[in-house]
Amino acid sequence: MNIIQMKCAVGIAKAGSINKAADVLLIAQPNLSKTIRELEDELGIKIFLRSSRGMSLTPEGEEFIGYAKKILKQIEDVEKLYKDGGQVKHSFAISAPRASYISDAFANFTKHISEEAVELVYNETNSMRAIDNIVNRDYNLGIIRYAECYERYFSKLLEDKELVGTPIVRFQYVLVMNKNSSLAKKEQVLLSDLAHYTEIAHADPYVPSLPISVVKKQELTNYSENTIFVYERGSQFDLLSLNPNTYMWVSPIPQRVLDNCGLVQRECPESSRVYKDVLVYKKNYRFSRLDRLFVEFIEQSKAII
Repeated sequence: MNIIQMKCAVGIAKAGSINKAADVLLIAQPNLSKTIRELEDELGIKIFLRSSRGMSLTPEGEEFIGYAKKILKQIEDVEKLYKDGGQVKHSFAISAPRASYISDAFANFTKHISEEAVELVYNETNSMRAIDNIVNRDYNLGIIRYAECYERYFSKLLEDKELVGTPIVRFQYVLVMNKNSSLAKKEQVLLSDLAHYTEIAHADPYVPSLPISVVKKQELTNYSENTIFVYERGSQFDLLSLNPNTYMWVSPIPQRVLDNCGLVQRECPESSRVYKDVLVYKKNYRFSRLDRLFVEFIEQSKAII
């Protein structure tokens, strides 16, 4: 196995087809196909499943591509260091649910980084993409969120993907709304109080092995007549800040964020579902200094939950 073979495999995985990868890599399609066949024969595994729709990774292929990307990245770093006389750039990438206590931890984390050259990636997304970013992309860490009733589904998925899940916190959702909303005048909000308000919700819940239609029915509430689906947390807060007739189910939010956005949060005694946030990473992964520092700030920030 050599570097060229790894680059070819990574290129095909990214492009999704031999023809597209050949155009990007500037290699003739027959030569590229031959290179992958030789690599698969040498390793004794099937890296790709071939079909009329293109090339998709096998489970063994996903594992190989993950290793190949890291090796190619290390080679790139060494070349920059010794050929260009440059400094190796430290990297940190994490996927997380759309949660203010986590983004608060990340913001504080960025203020305490001493490396001169560093590249940070913070990706707010659902649990499926957080896991995929670890398995198939250059993310070492992820935080996934799920209702505790789905524990066995996620435990099985992490086991199948050879990932480790370390619990961060258990909590129940609270309601957040504009400080001028009539809901904000209540110490506790009942589900019946929500009927004539507009709910802001995430539209991409995910539970492994369950159809999305079933997950949406269980995870998306129907207490309100109107719903606005928004994927991006900044826009969610804009809606809440500007429209006193909206509300959203969230994990508890730091008071600083509530004050900045003109929001308040209230408990709902009738909402009993328990959720978990879990830190996810590959088995045998050794945490970097940046990883450990981020986890320290998560531990501090979770005190509000």
